[in-house]
Formats: sequence, structure tokens, C-alpha cells
Amino acid sequence: MIPLYDRVPSRRFPLVTVALIAANAAVWLLYQVPDLVGSVYQLGFIPCEVEGDCANQGLAWPLNVFTSMFSHGSWAHILGNLLFLWIFGNNVEDALGRVRFLVFYLAAGVAATALQAVVTLGWGTEADAAIPNIGASGAIAGVLGAYLVLHPRARVVTLVFVFILELPAMFFLVTWFLFQLWLGGFSLLEPQEGGGVAFFAHIGGFVFGFLAIRPALPRRPATLGPRW
Repeated sequence: MIPLYDRVPSRRFPLVTVALIAANAAVWLLYQVPDLVGSVYQLGFIPCEVEGDCANQGLAWPLNVFTSMFSHGSWAHILGNLLFLWIFGNNVEDALGRVRFLVFYLAAGVAATALQAVVTLGWGTEADAAIPNIGASGAIAGVLGAYLVLHPRARVVTLVFVFILELPAMFFLVTWFLFQLWLGGFSLLEPQEGGGVAFFAHIGGFVFGFLAIRPALPRRPATLGPRW
């Protein structure tokens, strides 16, 4: 399923969402395309560096937690991620406000990376732990989890095979999440079939977004009563 657009209009221009899209595109075009392999090892988060079991090939790993959110491995990888961010990010930004949304987005990316690292170091092989983790999808999964809480009754126009269907956001997002759970479990049983996708980053980001969006919402000022 490929989302095309949703039916929830933005109340104001999604400045941070557009800035995040622009930042990812700039890193891809200006830094990664000229040297894709080198940039992946420079910007990617490599789990084994946390335990000191492999040499640092890029920046210090705490910095790579953040740089990895702005790096990708292919045109399909970045275009797919940015499509999801464009469709769902504007409405979450509307609800949180610009500064809160940026913090929320980065926090979701950290949560996503953390879960993937725990799973890789705990159940993966040494080879798995030496593979760079890259992509904005963990942070964007946090946006999806938040959108599910904020707009469960929204409609998402979706390309399903060759058909364009208007699906409930709850159906689209829950189906997407369950698919990540299934693929994540399958990747533990058959690691060679994982296809290099960090499914547990998607799971961690989504769960973070789902649970954290309510506490992250700005408090509305109390209504003042009449003065006597």
C-alpha cells in the first residue's frame, strides 16, 4: 500500500515538515549520491560501536544516532520515507506546534534506533551488529503512531496494487504496523531473509509516537471565568 494523500487539511504551512524533507533531500543529493558507500559508513549508526566491539568508522556513535536519521541507501528508500513524512507529518506538526514537533520527531528517531540496537546486539550476529543503520523511517514511524492517535477517523487515499482506494487511517496504519511486527519476527527467525530493513526501528518509533503524543501535546490555557 502506497499512501497518496489524506483528507485532513493543514491549518498552517508545515514549516518543520518541509524543512525535514529538504534536509534529507540535501544530504542525499549533495553528500550521499557522490559517495554512497562511504557516506553510509560515515553517517550511519553501527550497533557494535556501542559496546566497543568494532572500530569507529564515522562520527562518535551518539552523533550517528542523529545523522543516521538523515541518510538513506537508495532512491526508493528516501522517496518512500519522504512521501510518508509529507502526508502524515503536517497534521502532527499542526497538533504539536513547530518546536515540539521537531523535538518529538528526533525523540522518535532515537527511540527507534535504541530498540533496533537492543534487538541487534541481543539476538543478531556479529555481522548484523556491524551493519550501519540508516534512514528516517524510525522517526517517521513515530509520526505515524502519533497520527493514529490524533486522527483515527481520517481517510487516506492509497494505491493498492493498481487500484486507488480511500481507506480509513486506522486501517492503513494498524495494517502497516502489524506488517512490521510480522516482518520483524520473521527476521529474527530467518535473519538472512530480513532484506537489510530495520523493522524493529519501525516498531520502536511507532510505539513511541503512539504513547508519547498525548503527553507531548501543548496544554491549552485554562478558560478564565468572570470577575466579580
